Amino acid sequence: MRYLKWIVISFVVLCGLLVVDSGLFKKPTQGKKLPILLQQTTTTELNETSNIPEAEDPNASENNRLQADTSVSLDVENAPAKTIVIGAADPKTEDPETGYKFQLDLSTKGAGILKATFSDGNDKGFDNRDYQNPQPLQIISPMQDSRGNEILSMMNREFVLVDYKQQLPLQNLQWQSSDVNNLPGVSQSVSFEALIKIKGTNEQVIKLIKTYTVHPRTYLLDCNITIENLSAAKQDVRFNLTGPGGLEREGFRSDLRKIIGGFRENDSVTREILNKKNILKAKTTEDTRLTKSGADFLWAASVNKYFAAIVVPLPEQGQQYCAWIADKTGHLYYPEGAKEAGTGNEMLAVNLKTEPISLAAKDQPGSTKTYRFEMYIGPKDKSLFNKNKLYSSLGFAQTIDFMTCCCPAGIINPLAFGIMALMKWMYSFIPNYGVVIIILVFLVRLVLHPITKKSQVSMSKMSKLGPMTEEIKKKYANNKAEMNKQLMALYREQGASPIMGFLPMLIQMPILIALWSAIYTSIDLRGAPFLPFWITDLSVPDALFTFHTITIPIIGAKISSLNLLPILMGVAMYFQQALMPTQAAANPQVAQQQKIMKIMFPIMLPVILYNGPSGVNLYFMSSTFAGVIEQYVIRKHIREKEEAESKGLVATTKKTGGKVKKKKPKPFYKNM
Repeated sequence: MRYLKWIVISFVVLCGLLVVDSGLFKKPTQGKKLPILLQQTTTTELNETSNIPEAEDPNASENNRLQADTSVSLDVENAPAKTIVIGAADPKTEDPETGYKFQLDLSTKGAGILKATFSDGNDKGFDNRDYQNPQPLQIISPMQDSRGNEILSMMNREFVLVDYKQQLPLQNLQWQSSDVNNLPGVSQSVSFEALIKIKGTNEQVIKLIKTYTVHPRTYLLDCNITIENLSAAKQDVRFNLTGPGGLEREGFRSDLRKIIGGFRENDSVTREILNKKNILKAKTTEDTRLTKSGADFLWAASVNKYFAAIVVPLPEQGQQYCAWIADKTGHLYYPEGAKEAGTGNEMLAVNLKTEPISLAAKDQPGSTKTYRFEMYIGPKDKSLFNKNKLYSSLGFAQTIDFMTCCCPAGIINPLAFGIMALMKWMYSFIPNYGVVIIILVFLVRLVLHPITKKSQVSMSKMSKLGPMTEEIKKKYANNKAEMNKQLMALYREQGASPIMGFLPMLIQMPILIALWSAIYTSIDLRGAPFLPFWITDLSVPDALFTFHTITIPIIGAKISSLNLLPILMGVAMYFQQALMPTQAAANPQVAQQQKIMKIMFPIMLPVILYNGPSGVNLYFMSSTFAGVIEQYVIRKHIREKEEAESKGLVATTKKTGGKVKKKKPKPFYKNM
């Protein structure tokens, strides 16, 4: 029994460390038209992940080969700095049924996405969860690198002209922009243009046209990049592109922000993941790559807890998979104005590199090449992904990440998705996710009750064998084999089993972890209220009132509000511990350990989850109170059974017709 308790303690501590590691304790913290000379960019300028040695940059050898042709200088004119808006975030201008899901603020700088903001007319109504002044949620924001350079999602970066042996930093260019084009079907588009010329002669070399298109009623947008050769000679070119990024953390947590790559492998979609720790610990560029041997690349995504920005490079006509993306690497950036790592505000983004292509001379077949991208900017919603054939076929559900604790993801993920579907179905009848969580917890407890009962009965029997087992251990201390033999004989005689006390707990654990993970991750709980005066958002702490932030010594946890749910959970856990069967203490030291455990358990988990989402705490509190009721019922059953046995009676069964039957004495020869 003592070993079982230490196993349980170790498990809870492990789960606590994983929860702490998840970030639950963390708190939130027009230009002039001038010519620009485009010249070779050095290796140092390209290497944004400062902890990766320059010598390990995969482009380093190529950069060294690209010795700029000093006889030729390439020139392009800066356009006026400008921001163009397509889509709409204001519900007053768009019908929610036919309007846009988000608004894009596009910048002429690098022709990138400055901001993406969900529409207030969006059917989900995603806002920034500021109850005093709620605003539409800005899902994509500008970033900056360690040198303070502005980085935008989908920004064109280095453009390589192999024949001229030059690498051109297009991210520093203000591109020429068109007016917003209203297309049939209410779609909107805007185009950006960069024209590269030879300085002095004004001879045109390359034209780049980049077009964004947004459509109503969808979280998808189109981004096409066309490269046209305007020179009389063949040109070999390639370019780099910042992919999706700029997702801020949700609320006060670092909340599962990751870079994810989707791959097709053996007719199923699998994934590769990079997080902030992976990138900070990277020693070479290889450590930051999204790659999977023997699999076909489908998409790259930057995600936080509830949302994803996914870029899908589309294959060329007649091909099943995109073959023109040469490299995909994860990078660490910062919000504007924040230059130091370790603040918890770091942003993750994917950088893409294309394969080199040869463009035929001007007006010849093959002189133009168009790269097509689709980009998803929206919630990580399994039901939404399942309804859309494109989302489903591309495996967008792989962006949803569960906290699997110490159980395999292959077990937890299907269970958690099933629980999320069940919660959504229950919500259609009971439109309150707080009530759904409570009912679901009690249903799960009810289904698992036979297993729990069997476990508790076995533990109760084991608790009464404490003095006898200690006596056997002392008697056979020098003979381990005989000691184990005598212990097994004692357990058989008394109908007890150490394994039966522990095995049911292992069977229940995946279900309980999956339930916890589903509640923690579900987008449906974001902004979902439980009570109008308390727990108004199940995805954040249930703050009764806030105050100046207090830092708890030693553990470093920060508290800025009075959260009632964790306190109630601690009270429930105390009563649950009081009802748990305990092994009779063999000595005062063991008795003291048991007392400490009964105090520590009700304190430890509430402290760990104090700043946790109220939906998670509501689950734990409901589960604990349900456990108290269950413990009371089981203890009553054990007590009645013991009383019947003390009177020489056995429990009623179907075979006895429901009547209490006296226990028959065993024949004397069986007692010999």
